[in-house]
Amino acid sequence: MTNYIMKLFGLTTTEEVIESFDLSNKNGMKLTVINYGATVVSLKMPLKTGEVIDVVLGFDNLEAYLKSFQLKSPPYFGATVGRFAGRINNSLFNLNGKAFLLNKNNNNHSLHGGIENFSQKIWTVENWTEGKNPSITLSCLSPKGEENYPGELAVKLTYTISEESELIIEYQASSSEDTIVNLTHHSYFNLDGHKSDILEQELIVNSKRTLETTNENIPTGKFLNIAGSSFDFSSPKKCPSEIDTTFVLDNKEEFAASLFNKNNMLKMTVYTDQPGVHIYVGGNCFNEVKGKENCDYHPLSGICFEAQNFPDAPNHEHFPSSILRKEELYHHKTIYKFQSF
Repeated sequence: MTNYIMKLFGLTTTEEVIESFDLSNKNGMKLTVINYGATVVSLKMPLKTGEVIDVVLGFDNLEAYLKSFQLKSPPYFGATVGRFAGRINNSLFNLNGKAFLLNKNNNNHSLHGGIENFSQKIWTVENWTEGKNPSITLSCLSPKGEENYPGELAVKLTYTISEESELIIEYQASSSEDTIVNLTHHSYFNLDGHKSDILEQELIVNSKRTLETTNENIPTGKFLNIAGSSFDFSSPKKCPSEIDTTFVLDNKEEFAASLFNKNNMLKMTVYTDQPGVHIYVGGNCFNEVKGKENCDYHPLSGICFEAQNFPDAPNHEHFPSSILRKEELYHHKTIYKFQSF
């Protein structure tokens, strides 16, 4: 049995071909990725009951993905985010004594890599493997000076689905000169499918601190202890109706967060080697673009677990460094593990 299928997904406005790639494992887990934005279109999980649930938000066609980036708040459904995930304050950072002013696409700030971001690029499929743990590797080249970032940045991204029902995402990047980089994955998860909200699903975050932010969601540089507060998810709580917060991960050997749906007894656990996980509830399409299954996605349709470095890290010396030196290799691994009870 082959566990890799390639199909035409659509054509861009400039007639470039976008393809979809299906990977499946022996358990019936099925991942669909497109080379537009190296985007996860669907992730289907079989339940103990025999039912299959698509646990990520997305669209049925390329036109909807293209249109979604014209919304007043693009959702970045399932996309690969870069060069820099999150916001950079005033679109400005200093590196090696030189100031770099990036393009502004979020008020006065640069968000998720700016205007020419990785989420809207056409990626190249480098390799795929079949067998027990099928995978696909895609690559992307960001020219020197794109969005005013220094260096030509070469990125490789591998999606793997394991026999243990894990979606494993690994990133590698290298640059022709010193630069900054912060990559993440932007799927919105809903363990109940597309037609419900996430408010009854239970969230745990393995964190004691969050980043304090301004009213424009820019880190101040301070950390907030969250024990006993509304941001304390050390024990299971129902998903909040609003959250857009970076949680500090102090122990990379442990899980970062988990989501559990009592309705169908499906659980997802997030593991990462990154210093933070940014949790965001949203997915609003403002009734302008239809989601999968002809759904109207709204602000409570899904929840993101963006494993990454801290937003605005280049502007805070005490944050983990986001600098990628010319001779170094950026590496980042995140796992979304599923269990059906």
